Amino acid sequence: MFLMRVTLPDRPGSLGSVATAMGGVGGDINAVEIVEKGDGVVVDDFIVDLPPNQLPEMLVTACQNLEGVRVEWIARYPEGGGLQSDLEALERMTADPVHAAETLVSLCPVVFRSHWAILVATGAGGPEMTFSTTLAPDVSPELAARLAPFDVTHRLDLESGWAPGWGDCTVVVTPITQDRVIVIGRQGGPVFLDSEVARLHHLAALVK
Repeated sequence: MFLMRVTLPDRPGSLGSVATAMGGVGGDINAVEIVEKGDGVVVDDFIVDLPPNQLPEMLVTACQNLEGVRVEWIARYPEGGGLQSDLEALERMTADPVHAAETLVSLCPVVFRSHWAILVATGAGGPEMTFSTTLAPDVSPELAARLAPFDVTHRLDLESGWAPGWGDCTVVVTPITQDRVIVIGRQGGPVFLDSEVARLHHLAALVK
């Protein structure tokens, strides 16, 4: 199973053409979600199954042979499919408000297609990771300090080797309260879009 981010023209028939191209190389689309729309183009995320004998490069080639279509990124999708909406995340946060921040962190890899997410306390003793998803790096207080500032939502690019054994990562940092922030990251990209940053900021603001 693969996650593909594809930019295509915002006109009738474009999505159907992409779906036909994927099907032509054995791709079975499980889900499609619009990530961003504007300026005559649409950015879509596709969850696609491929037969064992097919390479993901065939999906990329099939799509990019279409006029105006560009594959931004493709990667294996370990969550097993099934996109969770922001509303579902909010419902789970509301069900256990005391642990709403931890709930949001745990859901970020699915909701935002990130590889990892962490919760960082930013009190007087300095930044310290207090909760993380399974695949998150071990972020020491010294590494956590590199994620500042903590009072404003922002993107940050981290070079290869920023944490032991880790390649370059693109991250988003957003505050929850005065002393806690959520950090989500993708190893190797793609960069988080404005709409994704805005969605994370909105959900984080609902954690009280």
